[in-house]
Formats: sequence, C-alpha cells, structure tokens
Amino acid sequence: MSINVGIIDQRIRKLAEDLATEFEERLNIKNDEVKQRSTAFVFLSVKIVLDLPDEEVLDCITEGGNDFGIDALHVGDVEDGEFVMTLFQGKYKQNLAGDANFPQTGVEKVIQALKFLFDPDSIFTTNPQLTLLIEEIRSLVRDGHIPRVRVVLCNNGLKWSDTAQQIIDGTGLPDDQIGWEHVNHDELVRLMQAAKQVDDTLRLAGKAIVEDLDYCRVLIGKITVREIEVLFNRHGDLLLERNVRRFLGLQGNRVNQGINHTLRAVEERENFYFYNNGITLLCRKFTYNALQGENYQVRTEGLQIINGGQTCKTIQKTLAELAGADANMEKAFVLIRLYQLPSEATDLIRSITFATNSQNPIDLRDLRSNDHKQKNLETAIDDLGFVYHRHRSEASLGVLDISSATAAVAVLSVWREHPHQAKFYGREHFGKLYDNIFTDNLSGAQVIIATLLFRFAENKRRRPSEETPNFVAYASCFLAMLMGRFLLEDLEISLSQLDHRKFNNARSIFDHNQEAYYQRAVKMIGDAIRRLYGNQQVSLQRLAATFRRGDLLEELSRGNQTDE
Repeated sequence: MSINVGIIDQRIRKLAEDLATEFEERLNIKNDEVKQRSTAFVFLSVKIVLDLPDEEVLDCITEGGNDFGIDALHVGDVEDGEFVMTLFQGKYKQNLAGDANFPQTGVEKVIQALKFLFDPDSIFTTNPQLTLLIEEIRSLVRDGHIPRVRVVLCNNGLKWSDTAQQIIDGTGLPDDQIGWEHVNHDELVRLMQAAKQVDDTLRLAGKAIVEDLDYCRVLIGKITVREIEVLFNRHGDLLLERNVRRFLGLQGNRVNQGINHTLRAVEERENFYFYNNGITLLCRKFTYNALQGENYQVRTEGLQIINGGQTCKTIQKTLAELAGADANMEKAFVLIRLYQLPSEATDLIRSITFATNSQNPIDLRDLRSNDHKQKNLETAIDDLGFVYHRHRSEASLGVLDISSATAAVAVLSVWREHPHQAKFYGREHFGKLYDNIFTDNLSGAQVIIATLLFRFAENKRRRPSEETPNFVAYASCFLAMLMGRFLLEDLEISLSQLDHRKFNNARSIFDHNQEAYYQRAVKMIGDAIRRLYGNQQVSLQRLAATFRRGDLLEELSRGNQTDE
C-alpha cells in the first residue's frame, strides 16, 4: 500500500463516521461500512476537485439505486449561454493495493447515461436526487443553454485501460462538449497538500523592461511557449495557488480552443504573441544580469501566476499532444508581466489579482474579502454572537458561522427579493451584483436574520417529508424571501429598521414562528404556480424553469396584493 492510498483511506474512514447521520437521512445508507466509505470517497473527491463547502457537496451526491453510474453531479452557473456540469463516478477498492484500473464497466455506464440523460425528450427512471438535478439540466437545455460536461472518474487505483479509452473515443459524443478526467489517490493528495514555494528561472527571449516602483519592481518581456511547458511540467498547479480559476480544459472553452488552434497552425504560431493577452506573475524576489542587453535569465523566488493560468495550462497540454510531431515552437512567444512585491503586501496582491481577473466571469469572493463592507460586517456580526467568514475556510462551519457566500445568497433572496438571481447567478454575487447585495447600509442583524431564514428553507428542501410538494426542490430562495416578508410584518418595521436594536426580538419571533412562516410560504408559491399553469400537470423540467425566471415573482406580487 502506497502512502497516498493510506492517507486517502484514513481520510474517508473519518468522513464516513462524521457523515454517517447525513448519509442515512439523505441517502438511506446505514449499517453498511463498505457503502459508507464508498460514498465518503465520492464526497471527498467532489469536495477537493470542485472546492465546495460540505453542504453543497452533499447536495451533489446522487449515489444510490437507479443512478446510471452517476455518483455525484454538480451544475454550474449559466455563462454566455453555456453551463458546466461535472459528473462524478467513484470506485473505491477496500484492499488498498492501488493497482486496479478504473473498471471498463463503469466507463460504459457513464457513456450510456450521457447518450440520453441530457436529452430533454428522453424518458428515464433514476433516484429522486438525480432526477431533480437532471430535470434542472434539461430545463436549461430546453431554454437553449449549451451544456459542457466534465466527466470525472475517481478511484484509489490506476486510470482506465486502453480498451476503455478506445470505447470513449468511439462513442460519437461531441468532443467539444465532453471532457474526461481521471482522479485517484495521488491526485487527491496532491490537491490537498499545502502549496510549496516555487523558485525557478525564467528564460526570456529578446529585450525586456525592468523598472523600480517604490518598494516593488516590474519586469515586462516575452518568453517562448516551450519555456512555459517546461515550467509547468516541473511545478504543475503549484504555480496557480493564487490564481482564482481552475483549468477549464480545452473542450468547450472557446478561448482555450483558440490558443490550441493557433499553436497547432504552423503559419499562425509566430502571431501567438499578438493574439494572447499574456501572463501576469508575482514573486517575492527576482534577480537577473543587468549587464546583458537581452535574453535575460531571471531567477525568481516564490513564483506564482495570478492571471494567465488558462493560457499556461493550454500551452502545456497542446505541446504535450504535439510531442513527436511538428512541434517547432521557436517563434511562438507570450508576453509576461512579472511583479516583485513584498510578502507583507497582502492587500496589494489581492487588488492586483482582482484587477487582472475581474474582466472574466470568475468567483470573486476571496478578492472582495478585504473590502471595507466585508470587514464592517465581520465586526458587526461578531458583536451579535455569530462569526462571519470573509475568506473561504476549509473548516466545517457551525450553526453560528456564516460564510460570505451564504450571506450573499441569503441577502439577495430575502431582502433584495431577487431569489432567481440568488440561485442561478452565483458567479456574479461578488461581481456585478456585489454592490446591490452588500449595500453600505446592510447591517449585521440583516445578514444574520436573512441567513437563518435561508438555512431553514434549505433544510426543508434537503429533508423533505412525503407531503412536500415537488416545487420545494427548487424553491428555497423564494421561500426564504416570503418568510422574510412575514417576519417584517410581524415586527411591524421596515427593513431599514432591522438593526442590532431589533435583532433579539426578530430572532425570537422567527424561532417561534418559523414553521408557520414556511408553511404559509409554501402555500403562497403553490397558489401562484396554479394561477400560472391552471390545473395542468407541471413537470420537474418546467418547475425548474419557473424558478429561474421572473414571471413567478410577478405572480407572487399579484397574489400578495390580492391577499391584502
């Protein structure tokens, strides 16, 4: 048994114990250690690969009967008419030898699923959790959004066989929409480990500009794509620890496909420098021989790439594919900007990272963490007995902990009354929607109360009773919004009056009336859906689409006016 196999086994055994109650309540897995550990392995794989909090990981787990080989499924936000869904299948061997290939039968099951699960008109039977996610995806597809699929096959052994790869290659499934990845114990441990400092030499081509700016230094020059490949072959993703995006792959990503095409086209390679925006790097220190006129060898300490990680990974992958073929890349250059910043300049580093990445649709939560609004909320919420997490944390959050991501969803749903944006525009919560969510007059009390309302609705969604209507699976944000209205009515105040002086009273009234608020909200939404669709049977696909659009909001407003 290798040490990495042992590390992962140790980790999943603990997870299986810690999550036993959740597995039993959500997945009906009980008194079965083998099944619990297998599910814990899927949980760990999803958490590490997608970097999600525990509750979101649990929402992704679909393992169980009638799962078509899909053990977990994550649906990303819609972006430029496209969305990424990541499909996981896990195979965990109990003997821990680490020498078994991912089974061919598992590959075949996923292929079978891909051929019809995402066709909005095909008929299938799966377990309830998978059905809800599939119908949400089908609803997006029916609305014209294009799915990009990451198939992540996970095991504590070796990659699938050559025969299985031939089966994948011969599926006839669109290559530009589906990418296949293998994750095993070695990859999981590598991703789990803390970043090591990267010290290396950048071999520049031609002239470069170096300038001192206060306590910082700037170097602007160019480097061959071959040097980028060599650098990433040595250090891999350790160079991207500060980069806010993970590699999106070549499949289904237009920018990366364009990079790939330019490098493959012999007549276009020399234009790569002009086509690409370049790479931004940070380091703690760099040195070079200033007596040289050009072709500097720049020695760096603490090297990190904060913008251009996609370019670098695509270069690495493309040149690896061209190995042995015509891979003459001497005329293919890329612009680099290297900043030497003092290690204590944390705020400046975050600001540069934000500025160089904010033009792209990425998760900006960490980059907003030092914003004065976030710092003020942290102080205000702490004074009320809760803990606000401006930064992402690996630790599990307790009932008194509130992450900035959860706060954004809750406030946008409850107080801004845009529940559809809260659920389906997560990428923009700390981007375009940030100032609308985190206004200057948003109080700590408002954040806490909104979070409590949202969490109550989410818990009801995750643990439905037999009488729970189907639409509740998509309605948490809408239910929380209505419950917030009811609470303000009972408090007889406006939102602006909900501050630390009203906090204890608001929390007390909510604790006493939360179930009544919830049932009232469920009835209101049920009535609104009936007004929209009459007595016709509404499919899960249609329900998913209904909660993604604004017409239900309008209907709820009309219904509220009628009640008054």
